[in-house]
Amino acid sequence: MRLYESQFNIEIRHIWHNAPAKPDVSCYLNGQQLDLEIAHLYSSESEAMAVLGRPLSLNTQRELALMAQTPDDEHLTTALSRLLSQKYKKKYTSERVWLVIRNASSLWHRPELELALHQLQTPKNQPFEQVWLVCDYFGKEGLCQIG
Repeated sequence: MRLYESQFNIEIRHIWHNAPAKPDVSCYLNGQQLDLEIAHLYSSESEAMAVLGRPLSLNTQRELALMAQTPDDEHLTTALSRLLSQKYKKKYTSERVWLVIRNASSLWHRPELELALHQLQTPKNQPFEQVWLVCDYFGKEGLCQIG
């Protein structure tokens, strides 16, 4: 949210965390409530465990194992597609939801991410008003909008 504020000079305030039935975080953007679903993009199981500092769920282990079987030049696009596909299937009890994906991999940087984003297709019936990608773990490479 701070990265969005600094990049677009629009204030986001009054942040709180939600119960599991709702998106992860709620805030106010231009005086209107906005809910944010947060996801992380990883390149491998070991990287995810290192970043999270805890064991991975079976589903995450399965997804990362499947991704590891793809050719190296398709790795990033496959990872993004799987993550988006998983999130696009969710249903939220919210009027406005944005998806924010944080790139937690040190292997991928903004130029590769931007190329991969052009290969993705956004389905019409998905729950998000906007989808954003934080291009690196700390937000130094800025935001990219998906779709």
